[in-house]
Amino acid sequence: MCDDSDEIGISYGGGLDDQDGGHNHHDSLEETANYLCSIKGGWKRPQVGFVGYGHVSKGDRVLIAATSLHDKNVLDAVSTALRNKGAKTVDVLLIDWGQDREFQYEDEVRWIIRREHWRENPRWYDYQEKIVDYAKASGYDFLIHGRGGPIPDASFKFEAIPWTTARMFTDRSTLFPPKLNELINLKTWNMIFKQGRGGKVRLTDPEGTDLEYTLFERYFESERRGFSEIPSLGHLHGHPTPPILLDDNTSGVVAGTTSHLSRPFPSLKLELAGDRVVSVNGGAGYGKAWGDLLEETSDVKYPEFPEKGLFWLWETAIGTNPKIRRQPDVMMLHSGGFEWERIRSGIIHMGFGTRWRGESERWAAEKGIPYGHLHVHLLFPTYEITKEGKTITVIEDGHLTALDDPEVKDLARKYGDPDEILSEDWKAPIPGISAPGDYLKDYAQDPYNWIKNNGLPTS
Repeated sequence: MCDDSDEIGISYGGGLDDQDGGHNHHDSLEETANYLCSIKGGWKRPQVGFVGYGHVSKGDRVLIAATSLHDKNVLDAVSTALRNKGAKTVDVLLIDWGQDREFQYEDEVRWIIRREHWRENPRWYDYQEKIVDYAKASGYDFLIHGRGGPIPDASFKFEAIPWTTARMFTDRSTLFPPKLNELINLKTWNMIFKQGRGGKVRLTDPEGTDLEYTLFERYFESERRGFSEIPSLGHLHGHPTPPILLDDNTSGVVAGTTSHLSRPFPSLKLELAGDRVVSVNGGAGYGKAWGDLLEETSDVKYPEFPEKGLFWLWETAIGTNPKIRRQPDVMMLHSGGFEWERIRSGIIHMGFGTRWRGESERWAAEKGIPYGHLHVHLLFPTYEITKEGKTITVIEDGHLTALDDPEVKDLARKYGDPDEILSEDWKAPIPGISAPGDYLKDYAQDPYNWIKNNGLPTS
């Protein structure tokens, strides 16, 4: 956690926002970069709202390792701000990710499920160990690299660069105060990890999810990455992380039409029993590829799972930044896809498979066995914990209840009108749920074309 003496570089609100046409973003790339260079960081998280470059020191050699799909204007703005802050040199290294195009159904499977070691075949947009090794060997003091996965321990300063476009970079989500975001996370985590311990979770979503499981006491008795006293800020785990218990009783259905790196797909339904996916239905090419992998790995016993099979639920990750909004170019590779919107407050992304760079992934990579985890996004979830006859509502219809906490509102007043600061800037338009129309008839069979024609920002 960051020290309470750290200050926010720019007060939230005031003259920072361009309200024209509803775009609602910060006007200047340079001013945003300067703001980030006033935030000292220390959260070691890649999520927007927890990234800061202010711990650059005078004379530092900095390496920004981005991709060929990153907006060069963003990289230039960050480079200039770092030099103005005292960096001696700022070098930019671009990793070739090929030509830009629209996402396809199979892209998530192609880039997340791998058989080779992640050194040879890194997950798309993650930090790469060969880049970390290069920065160390070259004597850099500060590496800015990657947009996903936990920040690694290194002998130098390390921060992510989660923005691939100028619009993302200057969005209000970038300016959302880290201290406020941290308090929202701690309030939410207290409901799950302390109040909810031993309770029964009911998770529903109007696209068809209806899931139940128990937060067994034994999940709290040993250290689990991301499920401990210290939460994964901006990415709170609503289900215990591996190793999965033999008596985990997660059962029900998970359904949705979006994931991280796939084009929107016709309604996909996963049936779970004993925490494991037992059937995959729908989802067009995404569902077909998933079903094929389900069959291929049905007889594989991964170290962190109690029985055979790859697709066990472990990631029920809750976003916490209310200012995240869908991007108008979300269908294109350069945008990073729907992965961006998963960190909006109250949205949950469900992950099925092996934990990122965990024991099972190391084991599988050595044997050439498929590993990784696939996702389904819940855009209007309700997450409730029942314990001792009382109900703890963590999320209600996609709204994170910690945003209504009196202490959270009191801190938000430091930055402006708390109701405005804590309101969600965007809610996914879905016919029959949050937009006019019928869910099954107008949307579920072809969400790609509906979103492309009706569900993208126009400014």
